[in-house]
Amino acid sequence: MRSVRARTALGATVVVAVALIGAGLAVLLVLRANLTDQAGLQAEVAAREVAGQLALDVPVHQLDLPDAEEHPVQVTDEDGRLVAVSEDLVAITGTGTDRVEPQASAVPTSTGTGTDDDGGGGDRHGGEDRGDDDANVSIPARGEVSADDPDFTNGTATVDGGTADYRFASVSATTGAGVTLTVHAGAPLATEQKAVGSVRRAMLIGLPVMLLIVAAVTWLMTRRALRPVEGIRAEMSAITASEDLSRRVPEPGSRDEIARLARTTNETLTALEASVDRQRRFVADASHELRSPIASLRTQLEVGAAHPELLDVPGAVTDTVRLQALAADLLLLARLDAGERPGSTRLDMGALVHEEVSQRAGDRIPVTASVPPPSEPLEVTGSRSQLARIVGNLLDNAERHAESSVAVSVRTERGSVVVAVSDDGPGVPESERERVFERFVRLDDARSRDEGGAGLGLAIARDVARRHQGTLTVTRSPEGGARFELRLPARPDPDR
Repeated sequence: MRSVRARTALGATVVVAVALIGAGLAVLLVLRANLTDQAGLQAEVAAREVAGQLALDVPVHQLDLPDAEEHPVQVTDEDGRLVAVSEDLVAITGTGTDRVEPQASAVPTSTGTGTDDDGGGGDRHGGEDRGDDDANVSIPARGEVSADDPDFTNGTATVDGGTADYRFASVSATTGAGVTLTVHAGAPLATEQKAVGSVRRAMLIGLPVMLLIVAAVTWLMTRRALRPVEGIRAEMSAITASEDLSRRVPEPGSRDEIARLARTTNETLTALEASVDRQRRFVADASHELRSPIASLRTQLEVGAAHPELLDVPGAVTDTVRLQALAADLLLLARLDAGERPGSTRLDMGALVHEEVSQRAGDRIPVTASVPPPSEPLEVTGSRSQLARIVGNLLDNAERHAESSVAVSVRTERGSVVVAVSDDGPGVPESERERVFERFVRLDDARSRDEGGAGLGLAIARDVARRHQGTLTVTRSPEGGARFELRLPARPDPDR
């Protein structure tokens, strides 16, 4: 079952079915228990009425017994013999005996008080417990009916050829002569069976109908809720087929999860479109930048092949070096775009800057370095080669634009290590201070490519800085030129 609607409808239907079945069973059990208790109460009332007559010494053959169909009654003595039974009772089960014909018994048929002081008139039980096997059964005193809860049983009774189920109650009573008798009276369970049967039939009919309604409503609601998802899927399929990343999926007007999904999808498409455009521009610019040194080198080699004496070896070497540097820059940018993570080497930026400056003794303009002494380490964590690349690119950029001075300094500031490179050149206009970090961007278009570079140095420097959780910005230097500031998170001092 691959449809979300079908799975949702089926799941909701199963849950509702289990809940309804459980609730229905509980209702049936409670209803049956209540109706059975009512039948037991009726049986107890009938039994106590007959037991009351016995306690008043009414002879067993003169007992006023209720109608057998409503309340079938049996009266048994202490030995379990049947001494009285309802008229027209043909058969009975579930009581103390299944007999329906009275048996001979020692029960007196006339009134007798039996109140001799010497205990001579009959066995006096008083309020004591019977001394037989059932020691927990309380025997009523003479002329009284047992106040204990009766024993209840279920059984059947046949009256005038009709058999029905009954709830029987057993109540004991002691005559004035001291004879204890037990009255078994029943109440019909027809009402309970009819009510339970009606409720059961109603549930069997109503449950499937209710489940069909639940399934249909769940199906329709799920279909309505998932309709925007289908629109999103269809649009994404069209975008994939057309490769047109400028298209966007429809956003529903609701503020639910589907609307947030549509907005997130459109944001992803926007980012993907920008990435693809950036990649296309990068490939186009890279092809354009590579074409110039390759064409120059080819021209020099062709001239040298035809006229060896005219071969410009220094020029060919220069073009080869430039081509090699450009290829290295492109390779580094490709690795950065692929998500290459920087290393976790512990570095002292002061020592790294001092090393980079010491290697630039032949620059057009000497670099003035302001680096704290080794006693004040300025440590960061990252890739030594990539961080050195940032410093080198910033110094190269300053050398190309400076008129007479280039300065670099290193300091700490609010948990960061700051490397600042300044020059006294024309500076960067405020409106161009973000564009200067884009790839293949050169603000001095009049400058020749050989002197101005390919426009990748600052882009590489900012990308590397971001990979190290740092920032690279440009402002105006006190000398009037550009001031580039690299901020990197300082490595915590474990001794503090």
